[in-house]
Amino acid sequence: MQIVMIGSGNVATILARKLQGATHQILQVYSKTHESAKRLSGELNCGFTDNREAIEQNADIYIIAVNDGAIREIAEWLRLDRKLTVHTAGSVSRQVLMPVSKNYGVLYPLQSLRREMKLIPEIPFLVDGNTPDDLALITDLAQSISGQVRAAGDDERMYFHLSAVVVSNFTNHLYTLTQQFCIDNNLDFAFLHPLIKEVADRLKDYNPFEVQTGPAMRNDQETIQKHLSLLADYPELKNLYDRFTASIRMYYRGI
Repeated sequence: MQIVMIGSGNVATILARKLQGATHQILQVYSKTHESAKRLSGELNCGFTDNREAIEQNADIYIIAVNDGAIREIAEWLRLDRKLTVHTAGSVSRQVLMPVSKNYGVLYPLQSLRREMKLIPEIPFLVDGNTPDDLALITDLAQSISGQVRAAGDDERMYFHLSAVVVSNFTNHLYTLTQQFCIDNNLDFAFLHPLIKEVADRLKDYNPFEVQTGPAMRNDQETIQKHLSLLADYPELKNLYDRFTASIRMYYRGI
């Protein structure tokens, strides 16, 4: 397929690389920032523009890969008649694209993507379309770059997006706080990497409910109090420790 990428950030960059690698043709990159559009187009060896009036009109599909708020802004001025147009957001309805084209949908990558990535991880996609034919085309596009593609309407996609925030964004914040704790106490945070990897990897084979461990699970009050004492100078991390401990104890109460 011939594609115009609208956006030049992390998601746009990774998707463009994957699509180009699957023999799709990126015709053009549009970004309101000239240098960003130029950078990505240089990598892809395609055209670019920062002028909305100069967006190529003859592509097969237009992929709007920008932040959530910017999707609505773009939908206010982009007009593509019947050209298939998709956005890549998990928490934005497909209906936001109604003014843009008669044919529209969603191509949502359920993955944390950074353009600095040397190796691109597996990317599951949630897809949607306003007609069966549009959904079929978007599904085919997603399947050309991923082995995990699932049709999902606005409500289901929002539930997935919320779940992704919890398991990705929230856990990364815990890593951030813990790394600072390690730095302050002359500990090498990298020494925890094997543990982090193992906890994630075991979820491929086990239900997380079955593999919960730790002092909260055991109701080991002596260890819990020692930990809380060590966190006296870290109120944010201490508060989270308290809340997670209480949640775990409540969840497994009676087991």
